[in-house]
Parts: sequence; C-alpha cells; structure tokens
Amino acid sequence: MFRLVSLVVVCLAAAVAAASPHGWERQEAAGEPRADQCTGFDNSLRFDCYPEDDASEDKCKNRGCCWRPPDTSLDRVALNIPYCFYPQNYGGYKFLNISDSAFGKTAYLQRGTKSYIPNDINIIRIDAKFETQNRLHIYDPSNERWIPPLPEMPQVDTKASDPSYDFVLEESKIGFKVLRKDDSEVLFNTQDIGGLIYADQFIQMSTLLPTNYIYGLGEHRTTFPLSTKWQRFTTWNRDIAPSEYTNLYGTHPFYLAMETSGKSHGVLMFNSNAMDVLLQPTPALTYRTVGGIIDLYFFFGPTPADVVKQYTDLIGRPFLPPYWGLGFHLCRYGYKTLTETKAAMTRTQQAGIPLDTMWNDLDYMKDQNDFTYDTSNFAGLPDFVDQLHQNGMHYIPLIDPGISASEASGTYPPYDRGVELGVFVKDSAGKPFLGKVWNPQSTAFPDFTNPKALDYWKEMLTTMYKLFKFDGAWIDMNEPANFLDGSTTGCDKNTLNSPPYTPAVAGGALISRTLCMDAQQYMGKHYNVHNMYGFTETIVTTTVLAEIRQKRPFVISRSTFIGHGRYSGHWSGDISSSWSDMGWTISELLSMSIYGVSLMGADICGFNGGSTANLCQRWMELGAFYPFSRNHNTKDVNAQDPASFGTEVAESSRKALETRYTLLPYLYTLLWRAHAEGTTVQTYAIDTAFLWGSGLFIVPVLTEGTTDVTVYLPKAHWYNFYNGALLSTGGANTTLSAPLDTIPLLVRGGNILPMQTPSTTTTASRKNKFGLMVASDESGSASGSLYWDDGDSLGTYEQRICNLITFELQSSQLTGTPTHIGYTGESMVLGNITVLGVSSASSVTVNGASTSFTFDSSNKVSTLHITMLLTCVNSSMLTPPQENNGKRGETVIQKTDFESIERHHSQASLALKCTSF
Repeated sequence: MFRLVSLVVVCLAAAVAAASPHGWERQEAAGEPRADQCTGFDNSLRFDCYPEDDASEDKCKNRGCCWRPPDTSLDRVALNIPYCFYPQNYGGYKFLNISDSAFGKTAYLQRGTKSYIPNDINIIRIDAKFETQNRLHIYDPSNERWIPPLPEMPQVDTKASDPSYDFVLEESKIGFKVLRKDDSEVLFNTQDIGGLIYADQFIQMSTLLPTNYIYGLGEHRTTFPLSTKWQRFTTWNRDIAPSEYTNLYGTHPFYLAMETSGKSHGVLMFNSNAMDVLLQPTPALTYRTVGGIIDLYFFFGPTPADVVKQYTDLIGRPFLPPYWGLGFHLCRYGYKTLTETKAAMTRTQQAGIPLDTMWNDLDYMKDQNDFTYDTSNFAGLPDFVDQLHQNGMHYIPLIDPGISASEASGTYPPYDRGVELGVFVKDSAGKPFLGKVWNPQSTAFPDFTNPKALDYWKEMLTTMYKLFKFDGAWIDMNEPANFLDGSTTGCDKNTLNSPPYTPAVAGGALISRTLCMDAQQYMGKHYNVHNMYGFTETIVTTTVLAEIRQKRPFVISRSTFIGHGRYSGHWSGDISSSWSDMGWTISELLSMSIYGVSLMGADICGFNGGSTANLCQRWMELGAFYPFSRNHNTKDVNAQDPASFGTEVAESSRKALETRYTLLPYLYTLLWRAHAEGTTVQTYAIDTAFLWGSGLFIVPVLTEGTTDVTVYLPKAHWYNFYNGALLSTGGANTTLSAPLDTIPLLVRGGNILPMQTPSTTTTASRKNKFGLMVASDESGSASGSLYWDDGDSLGTYEQRICNLITFELQSSQLTGTPTHIGYTGESMVLGNITVLGVSSASSVTVNGASTSFTFDSSNKVSTLHITMLLTCVNSSMLTPPQENNGKRGETVIQKTDFESIERHHSQASLALKCTSF
C-alpha cells in the first residue's frame, strides 16, 4: 500500500478571486523590447512567448516579447517556429543569495517585473541536493504547493562525498547549469534563455540540451528516438484511442539523453499536473505545467542501462510477475456468453497453441456492474474457473473503477458501502461526484487516495472472489474515463476547471471526458491528483490481491504514472487493427521499459476494427515476444483468436508461441534482474526491432506481403536462433529471410540463454527439462544466468527462496555455478546444450566422463548439440571442476564445485539432489 504523506495542497481561492476569466491579461507592462534584443536569433533559438492560439503582434509586444514571422518554410509536424519569442536579457527573476549547505547548495530568487500570468510567486528557493554520486535533486521547498505523494521517495539531507556532476549558479545570470564532472559536458542549462515563470497555476522553464537524441516523455505514440523538430508532448491521462501528437493513458515526464560522447543521462520532472513539454532543434526543451513545483531529478549514468537503474532506484524497481503471467493470454470484448469464451479457448487448444490464461471483458458482468457476474449468459463461470485451475491455467476478469450509482438503494452493495464509508470522490458540494461510464444514468468513482479505500476495495474483491476464484485483475478506464465532460450537472466555472493556461490536451479542456478539476479527493483537488488516479488504484488493487490470494499479484492497468512498474504491468490500450498500429507498438514497448514498466504489451492483432488473416499472422509472431502477450479485440467485428483464421495462422502462432515458451526461463530471468537490479528487459535504439536483454534480437515483419526484412546489426556475432547459422558479424544492414510462418530471431554472440522444453501451459512447461543455448563471441566466450523460484509465491527473491545459477564459456569449457540455492520444490534437470560458433569438436566430456554429441558444420552452421547430459541422483555426482587437458578440438562441459553454495542454507545438500546444473 502506498504511504499517505502529509501534504499541503496549494490554496487556489485567491487565484480564483483575482484572476480574470482567462487569466492572461498582463499584470504590468514591461515595455516593447528594443530592436537589437530581437535580432540575430536563429530560428531554433526562439523560445515561445505566446503558446496560445491567438497570437498577434500587439499581444506579443504587450508581453515584452519579440514578434518576427520566420522567413523560411517550416519543417515540422506538430508545432511552429515561434512568431512571438523572448528577447535577449528578458527580465524576470534575480538571485538574492547563493550559499553552500549540508546537502549541496541553496539559492533564493526574487521576481523583478511581473509576468503576464496572474499570481506570480515572487520568491523562489532552489535547493540542490547532491543525493548520491549519480543523482542530483533540484527543487523549490519554500512554497506550500502540491507535491505528488509517490511511495517511499528517498529523503536525503547529506550530500554525496564525490558526486560525478557539478551544479553551477552565477549571481550575474538567471538559472543554473548541470555539468558532468569528468568531461565538463553541460547537460542542462537554463541560464540566459528567458521565459522563467513561476505562478500559482503556471510554471515555465526552458533549458538548452547537449544532444538531439532524446527518448521518453511519455505516454505518447511517437518514434522511440524523439524528434526535436518543434515537437510538443502533453501529459494528461486520457481515455482515447492512441494516435500521434496527443496525450494518452499515462504520465512519465522522464527523458533519457544520449550524448555525443556516447554517455547518457536522464532527467525527471517530478510533477503530476497537466504539462506540455516542448522540444526544439536548438536542441532545447521547455516545461510548461499548470501546478505543483519545479522538482527535477538528474541521473548521470553513464550508460543508458545505468540511467534506468538509477531512475528505478528512485521510483521503485519493476515488480516480478508470476511465471504463469508470462504465458499467452486470450480475450475479447464480445464474448457474449461463457459458451463463446469456451469456444475460443477450445479451438486455440485444439490447434496446439500454448495458452495459459482466459480473460473476460465487461460482458461477464451483470448489467455491466463491477463485482457481479451474469448468472444467465455466464452460468457456470465458477466451475469454468475451477476447471482452468485443474488444467494448470488461470482466469482474469475486467474490473473498472466506476461504480454504478443508479441501482435501487440496498440492491447494490458496492455503491451503498462506498457511500457508507465515504470513499467516493466528492463534488464541490461534498457529495459523491457523479459522472457516467457504462451505466446509462450515473457512475461514482472510488477515491483510492482515501485510506478507507483499501478496506473498501478488499471487501468488494473478496466478495467477487467468493463467487469465482479469479487470478488477477485487469483495471481499465482508470484515467479516470468518463463519458461526460465533468459531472452529470457540469462543472463550476473557476480557474481549476478552466485554468489560465490549458496544455494541448485532447478535447481542449482538462475536464474533457473525465472529472471536474475541483472534485475533491482525500489528498487534494482532482486538478492535482488526476494523473495519479489509475496509479493509486493499481497500488490498492495489487495490495488487496496479494492479501486475498496470498500469492504474487498480477495486475494490468491502462492508466500509468511515475513508478507504475513497481506494482503492475501495462498494455497500450485501444489500438487499431492496422499494419501501422502494429509497428507503433514497438516504440511504446521500448519507451515503457525505460520508465521501469517491464511487463508491457499491446492487443495482439489490434483492438478496434477487424484484423485480416495476414495481419494477425504477422502480429501473432510479434506479439509472442511482447513481455505481456495477449490477443484481444473489440465486439461487433470478426473474431481474431489465431485459430479462428484457419490452419495457416494457427500454425504460425503455435510456432511463435512455442518458441516463446521455450525461452520463458530467459525472459523470467530478465524480469527478475529488472526487479532486483533495475535493468531493462527490452532494449534497442531502432524501433522496428527490439532485444530481450542483450542476447535475443526480435526482428518482426511490419509490412504486408513481405517475406524478408532488413535491419541494422551492431558489430557482434549474430546467429540464427532456429538453425544456429552465423548470419553476420554486424556493423551493417542485413536482410533476413522471413517466411510467412517465421519471425526472424537472432542470438548475439557472448550470451548464454537458459531455455526449457515447451508445453501448452507454463504449468506443464515448468516440469520439463531445461536447456542452454550458448552463443560464442569472436573470442569463443559467452555468459548468462538462470533465476528460478516457484513462480507464484510472494517474496521469493526477498526471502531467498530461489535459485540463481550463472554460466560461463571460456577456453572450450562451459561452467555452471550455483551462486544461490534456496528453492527445492521442483527437479531442475538439464536436458540439452547447444553451442553456437564451435570451430570443431572431436570429443565432449562432462565432469571428466565422455558423452555423446553431434556437430553440424554445414552451410555456415557450426553447432554442437549435446543431449541427455545428466540426471542428478545424489550430491555425490556434484564433483569439482575438471581441468581442460588442452587437447585441440576438445570441449569440456563441466559443473563447478558446489561447495561455493552459501553455507547458511541448511538444505543446500538436499537442493543439489534436484539440480543438474
């Protein structure tokens, strides 16, 4: 459960009383700028002084800014080169004092002339906390304003002894610089730019950037490397079908930058209010937000992986999902009956396609009401769920946050109990705020920031769990979505519902298809809490599920916020069944990975519109490698479960998913590393392909009618996953064959991938033998690891009820080292090893004894296959390593001295009986 911290929410009554209807009339004329202040500007150095749509020369100069239409054609997508821009030496704040402190530096600034925004904050305090060697925190603690209550954010009051950065303040210049100490690279520079505004409902700050290679600033549909050609990214969580240049379901104002030196850094603007972030080709960035404070965290890498680790160290590491959650999931909005649900499952299973979890959209509910099920159309649902469990499968229902307020009193406990406990969001009159979602009349919204919401949500989910034993929760519509603009009676006219500045949100207003901004939540006005609504629901739902089931919770949420990955996974919402939408899912996957959301996927074959067989075939091949793999579509279109398209699509899907299930030990190990260390699961700078970790490159076909695909491969040995052939040594574009039934998969040399013989469920697969794919690099070396636990219990890693085995190939010797053995619940039998890139093989020994093998050296394939290596009977088989006798062409497969296992574990010797590594 998140910790409720004591906060003082910004008091806006004075702003409401003092502001004009629009709030933009200039407070005090600063005078038209001199001509020489407006000349000599490159277009890329113009910082917008009039972000509204009605700019004119008179209005611009009334703000003391320069007016000059650009004399060049525009190369842009979403924005324009500003006509109205800040002049040189634009007035604003000046330093009153700069001093050192126990945690870093402190400075005070005072505003000279008033800005054109109502209710300037005249005194700003800047604290720069040198929190760790690679994390700098800059914020304003002096004003009692809204700060997002993110769980367990660290509080550091003593500066790091040897920070890798410098923070520079100069009394003669307004703003600050952040530099990397070892090379003096300026990473963030707000000095001498102009346009700093700090007002009650508007904060603006611009900075020069050292690079055009920027990633993040989500959630948006955009290329993975962001364009800096006059782009605007708006964060305001919204129920909307994904499209370009609009705000979507999540708020992640974090970016990762790749510097020209090859080093990387990251910056988080820790703010939950509606925000525009603008990029321009200077390169430069501008933040505009309608509340909160300036609150910046810097992460200094120096590698991209380091940046993500440092970021998730602050906001929380990604959660470790249950193993069954990594299987294939099947759902649609439009299984009108349980019979239809079963039919889709049955034809999938009959086609031999692996399947772990069945889902139902709101079709299963009675009258579309949460915590019920339709005992007519879904009669037998409890028995169906029980049967799934007996077959090693699982079941997940949809749970929306909106609670019907239209039922007769005493007939619908979810509403009656919510009113009784006072847990619903309240309107400006203090009554339950009523909007409209699925119910034809009215809907109330639980306030998940209210401490009582935990008990309320647990009571509701427990009641449903007694009806049928669901295994996870799919929480949708939690931006929160509303079919109205505000309440059933509209919204009051004030500067919360109509602020002085409105970011470029879909619908043109903050209240568009959501709650009124003056709706009251326990932690404050919805104006401040809106972007955190789904996040707080996620925390409560995850907490409650763990308590009810006493197993690892599995939650997938549409709405997300900073730190979301610590509690839940995410899917990319209501995408369309189109080739372009399929392609966009890769950049979304990569972006979410740097935000610390590891369990990520998209509706395979698309949600809106009907998929074609060819599209679904290729999408099933791609979706088999989303970390969260679910086929889902809307009602009133053709079915798109893979078997519904016939034999060809079904067979391609079976092949791709069997490969996924083969590689699940590798994926699970990657997810564990993300949970334990903060590493990313998906990586790559190209957004038409992506990596699982460093070892497996997934190259999907994204265009119709194509049977090959070209991709750039970095310098490395790249092997064909399917036959072991060395395809390329990298450093160039490479064309890969991609028959209709195959997604190209490449293994990078230097990696060892743990695998397992697949079955049609993860429950069955976990009983099978393990395997290793060993891909040697140019020096003949490789390394990897396997993390293993029971896949479903709480706290297995934290309580060390797990196994961790590392593998290393050096000088023709493959060694497995159990660095921790704490899980003894299953036999772990190594059944086969495949070594790629072997020059020759005349003999293979295991612990000094010869074993059978095959060696394929045909057609650029140099692959050693070793099968049925060991069946571990007792610990006497676990012998110390054998020395390589140095004979040319001999490969020694050996185990380490298992005495290296941690001695404090009393059952180590027993665990070894079950371990063949």
